[in-house]
Amino acid sequence: MSEFSIADAETRLREEFSPWIHELGICFEKIASGTAVLRVPRSARLNRGGGTICGQAIMSLADTAMAFAVAASVGEWVPLTTVSQSSAFLRPAGDEDLIAEARIIKPGRTIMYGEVNLHTGLPEKSIAHVTSTYMLL
Repeated sequence: MSEFSIADAETRLREEFSPWIHELGICFEKIASGTAVLRVPRSARLNRGGGTICGQAIMSLADTAMAFAVAASVGEWVPLTTVSQSSAFLRPAGDEDLIAEARIIKPGRTIMYGEVNLHTGLPEKSIAHVTSTYMLL
């Protein structure tokens, strides 16, 4: 199995994802076997009334992070689709960078199951927990 790298991830993000995902300003911090850590820099554009990061941005980052965790698990970018995503919002996040730590829990040939912990710097202080199922096409 080959290794899917941060450079590979940056290329795929540019080529495969919608322009509005690019506007999140995603940075890759880590790509390793079955894991991906992505960061979105703080931006008032992602906040809803009251100055907290909106749920749509959180869920979009989680979905994107899991796609890269899948690629890291199989060693290359593969066509895939999200089958399910369940989000639990645990506490609000304000004017801080948003970090998504995705990992594959159950790899498979056609179905992958994983989770994403989202936080603003302290993993033990999660702002959201997301579980997802993906189908490899």
